[in-house]
Amino acid sequence: MEISVETKKVFRNYDQGDITATVKEHYRKMRSRQTYGYVQRMKAKYLTYDTPLDLWDAMAKLNELIDVSDPDLNLPNVQHLIQSAEAIKADNRPDWMQLVGLIHDLGKMMFVKGCDDDGTSQAEQWGMVGDVFVVGCKLPDTCVYPEFNQLNPDMQDALCGSELGPYRRGCGLDQVDLAWGHDEYLYQVLNHHPDTKIPEAGMIMIRYHSFYPWHTGGSYGQFTNAKDAQYKEWILDFNKYDLYTKSQKIYALNDVRDYYEPIAVKYLGTNTIYF
Repeated sequence: MEISVETKKVFRNYDQGDITATVKEHYRKMRSRQTYGYVQRMKAKYLTYDTPLDLWDAMAKLNELIDVSDPDLNLPNVQHLIQSAEAIKADNRPDWMQLVGLIHDLGKMMFVKGCDDDGTSQAEQWGMVGDVFVVGCKLPDTCVYPEFNQLNPDMQDALCGSELGPYRRGCGLDQVDLAWGHDEYLYQVLNHHPDTKIPEAGMIMIRYHSFYPWHTGGSYGQFTNAKDAQYKEWILDFNKYDLYTKSQKIYALNDVRDYYEPIAVKYLGTNTIYF
């Protein structure tokens, strides 16, 4: 997918008038509340795999959610998923990647069992959406609105405010904890799903697509290893479709289901997934 320089300029503009206050407040809450301890609590609370949902019912839930962290699109999130998948399909990319495009934000259906206090509801999304960062170590200036970094309580802690925090140098991204959100949630749900056959590249696209301070900002080199270099290639390939396909075009989920359902069955087996 070829993206012109001019086209790139219109995306991820965090200083564009009316949306600024809402998006900025979202990131203030996210940065000030997403600590190492919070992430551990959310993993224990939400990774229970006790909510069975049909894949397409889960997709339909995203008709009810507009991502408040997104400065580029104000449509229900399911539209972004279909737009991404259709662009991947148009470029004749592998069928598993088309499926990843269709479901990569499906973890946002977390709001179905979420709450305001956790930041996992329709009203309070700071624990569910937005660019993620490594929790428990010094926050880099490549985070969106870096002026909020010092609001994070971990930054006042000798260990969690240090360059490495509780992690080892060169440990690899799979060994660090990122801010809680839809990426990690869906990755873990699909990893737990016994019928998942999505290739490793697709699973990595799901897990790290919101990790902009790393894959675009170039931060966190103290943790990365050789495997992460391959991860970054996969993520940047997917990012072209995740970011630059956003538009006001509207699709009906039922209109595209006939095409994508056989692919979903191929890589996910049963339509019932335990969230």
